[in-house]
Amino acid sequence: MTTTAHKPFAVTDATFAKEVEAAKGLTLVDFWAAWCGPCRMIAPVLDQIAAEHGDQIRIAKLDVDQNPQMAMKYGVMSIPTLILFRDGQMIDRIVGYMPKDRLMLRLRRHMN
Repeated sequence: MTTTAHKPFAVTDATFAKEVEAAKGLTLVDFWAAWCGPCRMIAPVLDQIAAEHGDQIRIAKLDVDQNPQMAMKYGVMSIPTLILFRDGQMIDRIVGYMPKDRLMLRLRRHMN
């Protein structure tokens, strides 16, 4: 699967290893579900971040209802959970909705 650089892309239990764990650079994974209100609130924020900073960070979305294995592997207990990976290694975790300015403060610490 090829990804578009400047918008979020879907990952699954089957594609997670290749698209996230084997990826170079920064990848932010949004663990979400369709029924989750805060997940729907943060989705447009992630779209904006991908559009504005897609050259520095990739944003992946994993539907936990459809893909429970990766959610269990990374101990996701509530959603949305955002996990930031650098070169396939988990380096930060954000649980719950966060407005764009606060989220960018967290992400900028890890961006070049």
